[in-house]
Amino acid sequence: MRSMPARLVTADELLRLPRGRHRQELVRGELRTMSPASLGPCKLAARFGKILMIHVDRLGLGDVYVSEPGFMLARKPDTVLAPDVAFVAAARTHLVPEQGFFPGPPDLAVEVRSPSDSATELRAKAEAWLDHGCPLVVTVDPTPRMVTVYRRGAQPVELTEQGTFVAGDVVPGFTMPIADLFAP
Repeated sequence: MRSMPARLVTADELLRLPRGRHRQELVRGELRTMSPASLGPCKLAARFGKILMIHVDRLGLGDVYVSEPGFMLARKPDTVLAPDVAFVAAARTHLVPEQGFFPGPPDLAVEVRSPSDSATELRAKAEAWLDHGCPLVVTVDPTPRMVTVYRRGAQPVELTEQGTFVAGDVVPGFTMPIADLFAP
């Protein structure tokens, strides 16, 4: 006996789901449920967001979002991903809806590895962002205290605590010593 394929979920349905103990994303119409993040990765995401927000706000470069904001990356079937931290340049902030998900990718997506994520899963998240048009993706891996920078059309660059992340033209003038991210 053949089983029926699961019904695809739309972004509108995702938006109406009750908020619960789990975070959810939508990948090609399939609902993906994730466990709540542990405090260590949350602290790293908050620190990254804070350092980025100070720079972005000081220069009026756009908006920084934390707490897994939703970005509508594809329709029919719908894909909505939610990075730990996102930056949207000022030239695109007029697209931010009153309700719902941002139409398209952020200019910068930051994903912090949770204990339940494998290195392969973290890399796949970065590649998904790139595939959907995000020009710059940063993954943060707390265990080896490493940051990997992904740019469209380039090989990933791994940075240790001795390195410095440079956002280039995506977030003009933004640099961050990796040691600052992992400071106690």
